[in-house]
Amino acid sequence: MDKEKLFIIDHHDVYMPFLDRINAIQGRKAYATRTIFFLTQAGTLKPIAIELCLPPSQSGEPEPSKVLTPPCDATSNWIWMLGKAHVSSNDAGVHQLVNHWLRTHAIMEPFILAAHRRMSAMHPIFKLLHPHMRYTLEINALARQSLINAEGVIESCFTPGPVSGEITSAYYRSHWRFDLEGLPADLLRRGVAVEDATQPHGIRLLIEDYPYANDGLLLWSAIGSWVESYVQLYYPDARTVQNDDELQEWYLESIHVGHADLRDAPWWPPLSTPRDLVGILTTLVWLASAQHAALNFGQYPLGGYVPNRPPLMRRLLPDPERDASEYAMFLADPHRFFLNAMPGVLEATKFMAVVDTLSTHSPDEEYLGEGRDEGAAPWTGDEEAVAAHLAFVADVRRAEETIEARNGEHGRRNRCGAGVLPYELLAPSSPPGVTCRGVPNSISI
Repeated sequence: MDKEKLFIIDHHDVYMPFLDRINAIQGRKAYATRTIFFLTQAGTLKPIAIELCLPPSQSGEPEPSKVLTPPCDATSNWIWMLGKAHVSSNDAGVHQLVNHWLRTHAIMEPFILAAHRRMSAMHPIFKLLHPHMRYTLEINALARQSLINAEGVIESCFTPGPVSGEITSAYYRSHWRFDLEGLPADLLRRGVAVEDATQPHGIRLLIEDYPYANDGLLLWSAIGSWVESYVQLYYPDARTVQNDDELQEWYLESIHVGHADLRDAPWWPPLSTPRDLVGILTTLVWLASAQHAALNFGQYPLGGYVPNRPPLMRRLLPDPERDASEYAMFLADPHRFFLNAMPGVLEATKFMAVVDTLSTHSPDEEYLGEGRDEGAAPWTGDEEAVAAHLAFVADVRRAEETIEARNGEHGRRNRCGAGVLPYELLAPSSPPGVTCRGVPNSISI
């Protein structure tokens, strides 16, 4: 602990309040999991303990739990493999219900709606945000019709089933904070970085070879520099920010109407100075572009093989005290038991089809730095704004070159080497299709 070598993925509090209801559903079984990892000398994370928790049978009693540690032969120990499958399933649910849907699609929507309602299309901040709002309202409407609706794809393919929406809502009420959604603040919150004023972003990564953070900070910096340069052109001082009625009404409605359940939270950033505005806009552009890309476009390449990341589990670990006959079945054929714990053919096929679609770039996609100079009319007549945007485009291209170079550095064991996929989710450009790379301007799928 003192040497900052232990890390945890903790899904306990997200799942525990709902486990009784989840496990009462036929064909759905889940634990609330915690997994501890050790940072090796090679810079990779190795799981060293898994805790699988169930709700207490009566209030006030301790939670029944199992702790698994890696065996000597982890590839043939089926209890360890089942434990890892439950952790992956927990993680798949949190990824889809919280990190993907809530923290990008859902929280962006109020800001986009308020921008269209409260700001003129000629307003400089509307112009800044415009490429980052493309198709988001449409894709969210489609998601409500067929993905996150009652008995829709999410409820049928993920272990939480009909309580999926409640998990999202509970996390939003208890954990989501806009002021912690920017990349540096998020890395600090998750305990993978510490404050360090000597570093370019004011933080030091505790996992040096952390591809998402390494590449993300490049794009975060590029976005922040572009937003700051643009804001300075129109808001030289606090008075100009405070006296812009359209801007203030946009932010007020985004919070007090769009995020009404949290409107009285003390952590909302103020909007009084150019610095405040830069911070708010940088976070919004980051969420709509790079953060969503990192969460979305690897879903099929990394999770399309269902046993690697099962969205749904159908069996708990075998326990001779709970069910002796089931335990005997496990001993007789552990491979079959493992496969029977996975989603059925229908759920697996539906899940694969959906994440394949979600991971696909359309031919008309507009990527970070693009989409402002198409059509007959230029996006702005302000030459200084055009110059600032061209500098941003150059920063994005340099970031992509750096990312490509990193993927060829053999010392980076988490993105280069035998059996390791290069990390390209934050490489800005991409051809159409499922490519496991590319950062669109907006949440467009």
